Amino acid sequence: MRGARDMLRGGWLSLAHGLVLAAFGGLLVLIAHDRFWLLAGAFSGFLVVAPVLATSLYAISRALERGEPVNLQLINKTWTRWQYSRYAVSGGYWSLVRFGLLLAFAGTGWVLTSAALITLLASHAVNTPLDFLRHVVLAPHSYLFELWLTMGGLMAAPIFASSVIAMPLLLDRRVNVLQAVLASWQAVLTNPLPLALWAALIMGLSLLGLTTLLIGLVFVMPLLGHASWHAYRDLVDATALPERLPPEEVA
Repeated sequence: MRGARDMLRGGWLSLAHGLVLAAFGGLLVLIAHDRFWLLAGAFSGFLVVAPVLATSLYAISRALERGEPVNLQLINKTWTRWQYSRYAVSGGYWSLVRFGLLLAFAGTGWVLTSAALITLLASHAVNTPLDFLRHVVLAPHSYLFELWLTMGGLMAAPIFASSVIAMPLLLDRRVNVLQAVLASWQAVLTNPLPLALWAALIMGLSLLGLTTLLIGLVFVMPLLGHASWHAYRDLVDATALPERLPPEEVA
């Protein structure tokens, strides 16, 4: 698997992304350990903003593909200078940031929606994972869990379709947010079954990472990030689009 190969070649820089995410998840659990009604939405909302968090993983895969050096400087410049361009492309400035903010708003919307559903419709307070299992998942004569899943799916499906290749494309080419989103939708509509399986794999591996006391996220995060880059390369022919210069080449 090319994603696993890039993770191994990226070494500690790749794994550091997963370590940071696992540490953030641990901090979230520490702060809200007795508020599972909030954690349930927060952890599932992670899937919404994950493409943004993986930005520098795409940059690592891109550099490996081009035979360029992979180091801490690349990671730093990816987050601080990649958006700078000497080219005046309409809508092309700060596209990654703009799209990242949109995904962050969407993720926040789901967290609030999830919290409202659980707190307002659950028959008892949901403060622990056991409470969630008992009063939401297995609650008799209640369709709260089905409603929760349906609402999550209705919000997640268009977000996935809009972002599955949009972030790697924005990193790789000088396009604006609308162009990237349309390209992402085109990829989904052209390859519905493979991308449905890809979405299921993302959810499955993310769940595995969460259920292993977040330790699995150290490996799952970089694996999925690098694999997403290769999914973009396989699904989109971007050769006709102007290339975005790596930060070290920008004056």
